[in-house]
Amino acid sequence: ELLEMVSKGGGENAILRHTQRNKKLFVRERLKLLLDDEPFLELSPLAGLDMPYGDVPAAGCLTGIGKICGVWCVFTANDATVKGGTIYPIGVKKQLRAQEIAMQNRLLSVYLGGSIPATAELFPDKSHGGRVFYNEAIMSAMRIPQVAVVCGSCVAGGAYVPTMTEEVVMIDKISTLFLAGPPLVKAATGEYVSPEDLGGAKLHSKVSGCSDHFASSEKEAYECVRNIISTLNYDPLPEEVMEHDSPLYSSDELLGLAPQDYRCTLPVKLILSRLMDGSRFQEFKATYGTTLVTGFGHVEGHLVGIVASNGELSHDASLKGSHFVQLCSQRSVPILFFQNTAPHTAEPTSISQAEAHSNRLKAQASMMAAVACAAVPKITIVIGGCYGSESYVMCGRSFSPNFLFLWPNARVALVDSRHFSTVPQAGDNDCTADESELKRLKEKLEEESSAFYSSARLWDDGVILPQNTRKV
Repeated sequence: ELLEMVSKGGGENAILRHTQRNKKLFVRERLKLLLDDEPFLELSPLAGLDMPYGDVPAAGCLTGIGKICGVWCVFTANDATVKGGTIYPIGVKKQLRAQEIAMQNRLLSVYLGGSIPATAELFPDKSHGGRVFYNEAIMSAMRIPQVAVVCGSCVAGGAYVPTMTEEVVMIDKISTLFLAGPPLVKAATGEYVSPEDLGGAKLHSKVSGCSDHFASSEKEAYECVRNIISTLNYDPLPEEVMEHDSPLYSSDELLGLAPQDYRCTLPVKLILSRLMDGSRFQEFKATYGTTLVTGFGHVEGHLVGIVASNGELSHDASLKGSHFVQLCSQRSVPILFFQNTAPHTAEPTSISQAEAHSNRLKAQASMMAAVACAAVPKITIVIGGCYGSESYVMCGRSFSPNFLFLWPNARVALVDSRHFSTVPQAGDNDCTADESELKRLKEKLEEESSAFYSSARLWDDGVILPQNTRKV
């Protein structure tokens, strides 16, 4: 339901105004014309879901990965139905994440833009809007092609994005590009000038040279982009069609296996058997450190190493994980992490407990270092809890996995609100006040640890349905 709501952008009235009055295509229609006729992976579609930008539950910026002329691309598309195409900080964050993915995976980038920066808070810092232009320059130096279509009015900082790409397409009577629009010209010089005369497609194609291709319609513009991409001579990852078996068990059964509570999770191999090709899994150290399951298997024909939570991460399990991750790194095998970690355990109350706790933390630190240093692609799926320091060991967001996805039941927090039952007593405080404060804290934790709260803030690359995990 949330994905359906977000897919409507600024809402039906805004779409009608955009498509009928302004004669423009809705952003998802543009993608249909641009991308090959196969599914694409939309990144962080719920970003901005509960952000305080008014009544629109969307970031106004759609990012994703798909194929154009058979070449894998990352695309960023501004949605003018959301606040007129204004860029908010969450939209900038989405753009920066898309560029990071493009650089990490050497994927061609396409920008479909028409945008107006919102506020001063967009540009000053290194992870703000100015970083978009820096990344464009770095990607150019890395020889990663970038192409842009101006789909509306690109103003101020928004005008740098297309002009710093390798090839730009502008559309007659739709595209405009300037650092400041007609109102500022009027204020500064007293001159009346139309947007078309100041920075339209004809001017930039014939006079300034900012545009490399002139299109008479949106449809023609996307044909032009496909033609550009077909002549880039860029396909860094020629794909082999790999024969592969489906799992022996239905992936729909993952809905019933998704853990609701890390304490009583089913054996994680039940989940793996519905994800791996032919349900085949070559386990590594099967009887040692059994609260972590490690081994090799194939997903859609691709060999991967699996590191999967199967209980609290013990000393032995951490040593096993460290060994296995180093093996994958040595053999250049990508790693899939299936994360369902427990929150912090109770503080030790005896010397022997303290020693065991200390040894466990040392082993976890060893695995943490192995995960951080493994120079292979890493993809993390949070299938249950993402709690405390164990989430770092299992390649949480701080450890920069290539991608991080959450199942809808996932929880992201330092402590688990469901088992948060005591508050420290301070002097002679009223017991009722303590209970009331505890209830308020539990409600806050419950709300802020949900998968949707995380995804709205772009702490991940999206909430995915369990049965779609193999495809994603």
